[in-house]
Amino acid sequence: MNPSSVYARRRALLAQKIGANGIAIIPTAPEQQRNRDSDFPYRADSYFYYLTGFSEPQAWLVVTGDGHSTLFCQPKDMEREIWDGYRLGSVAAPGQLALEAAYSVAELDAQLPAMIDGRDAVWYPFATHKGLETRIDNWLGGLRARVRYGTLCPKSQHDLCGVLDEMRLVKDTFEQATMLRAGQISAGAHIRAMQTSATMLRAGQEVREYHLEAELLHEFRRHGSQFPAYGSIVAAGANACVLHYRADRGLVRKGELVLIDAGCELDGYASDITRTFPADGVFTGPQRMLYELVLASQEAAIAATRAGARFTDPHDATVKVLAQGMLDIGLLDKNKVGSLDDAIENRAYFQFYMHRTGHWIGMDVHDCGDYTEPGEIGQVSTRKDALTGETIKNRPARILRSGMALTIEPGIYVRPADGVPEQFHNIGIRIEDDAIVTDSGCTLLTRDVPVDVAEIEALMRG
Repeated sequence: MNPSSVYARRRALLAQKIGANGIAIIPTAPEQQRNRDSDFPYRADSYFYYLTGFSEPQAWLVVTGDGHSTLFCQPKDMEREIWDGYRLGSVAAPGQLALEAAYSVAELDAQLPAMIDGRDAVWYPFATHKGLETRIDNWLGGLRARVRYGTLCPKSQHDLCGVLDEMRLVKDTFEQATMLRAGQISAGAHIRAMQTSATMLRAGQEVREYHLEAELLHEFRRHGSQFPAYGSIVAAGANACVLHYRADRGLVRKGELVLIDAGCELDGYASDITRTFPADGVFTGPQRMLYELVLASQEAAIAATRAGARFTDPHDATVKVLAQGMLDIGLLDKNKVGSLDDAIENRAYFQFYMHRTGHWIGMDVHDCGDYTEPGEIGQVSTRKDALTGETIKNRPARILRSGMALTIEPGIYVRPADGVPEQFHNIGIRIEDDAIVTDSGCTLLTRDVPVDVAEIEALMRG
């Protein structure tokens, strides 16, 4: 498949959605300075990249309702290209990106008022680009000043995020293939980190969290990934009970678990994998007991993930398994908590499991898209939260459709506390995979790295 045709098809669909006389304006992300004379590695805005596949900075896309797409980009400049790298330029852009026209970004302010003139609605992403509203207001203000000369200013402005979010929520075959490859690269990185941990400890070497992070980054880049999709979490021992812990200097010790939450970004698409494994390759009894409980809860969530189900169904399935397991092994005291239904109703499990079981994934790790079913927003009920006393508004959760992508990531995090069995203290476990919803269930993109206890131990012996 020619990638340019994928982006052209998306722009054509967007043109239909904004109406025959609408105009959509989408800038890419600005460059971000890291320190005095150095920028952060550049990444294009997700909406812009979704519609263009173009990764250079200082660029704008304009799509009109009649299906005409125009790119404003940096002009060719041999002197700057010596310093900063190759630029596509406006002459080559239409042919390479399947656009109708392209201009230098220096012409943006001169061209946009004429392109907006006569349109009845202007669309742009609200609250995503600092100063964008002001710039559009200036273009509109210039048109209003010339209405006596026949200019026509749009009567309405609309948030483009909602339209593009709905488009991005269902992944096409091109996106699914990219996400599968990203998942395979990330799975290989997790395997490398697992094996490195066991090998170094067997050799009597000191292992720190940053050693394992280095293995992840090496594997990502070695297979063509442009970036980590997010800051890698490599948490040894008690650090695994910190949900957003970052890889640091913590010692990786025999007899303790290591939780790694890490994934690469490939061609604009994220992967997101978490695995928890014994540092030296052998689970202790308490570790195995909690691990197999989390794995059973993930399997229940996976079974609940299918087209026609609600987004909340996997979470509900996870909570039911986890809460029952916590009661069975003594993490929750039955005499204080009561039955399984009581534990769920009162959120007694929240002490050990305090996050949701998944989120959308795609171009962004926490990808765009509503979690409430659009046609049922008006169906509101309220409840009082058992832990906080806060009044919560409930709306019907999103109905899953084939092609939607989400993570499935249950966990248990046991901090020392009164009444908590000591054998489980400072154990943090999370297992996470990326899934594409299908009519009959879901397809996991990230199972090239094992989750079964015996398979993990065998892998780390190898």
